[in-house]
Amino acid sequence: MTYQKYVLNIWDVGGQKTIRSYWRNYFEQTDGLVWVVDSSDLRRLDDCKMELDNLLKEERLSGSSLLVLANKQDIKGALTPDEIAKVLNLDAMNSTRHWRIVGCSAYTGQGLLEGFDWLVQDIASRIYVLD
Repeated sequence: MTYQKYVLNIWDVGGQKTIRSYWRNYFEQTDGLVWVVDSSDLRRLDDCKMELDNLLKEERLSGSSLLVLANKQDIKGALTPDEIAKVLNLDAMNSTRHWRIVGCSAYTGQGLLEGFDWLVQDIASRIYVLD
C-alpha cells in the first residue's frame, strides 16, 4: 500500500497460538513491527508480554521500529497505554530499539493514523530513501 510518499508491504500474521511458529517466515527485511494489544483482556497480557519478548529477541528484527497499539481504548475498563507499557515492561527494552505505544480503537479509528505516522517517519529517519 502507499502511505504518504512511501510504499509499504504489510503482513497481518495473526496472533493465534497455532500460527505463531510461522511468524519467522516474515522477518526478512522487516523495518517496522506493529504489535496490537487488546487493552481490555487482562487475562492474556502475561502471554502477550512473553510473546513480544520472544519476538524481539529475533536477530533479523533487531533494527526494526516497534509500534505497540493499545487497542480497544473505547471499552470501559481498558488499561491505558501507560499501564500497558508497564505490563509489557517497554521502558526496560534495549535502548537502541525505537518504540512507541499509542492508544487506539480499531472500531472508531482513533489513534491509528497517529501510530502509523510515527512508525513510517521513524523508519524513514533511519533508512536512506532515494526520491
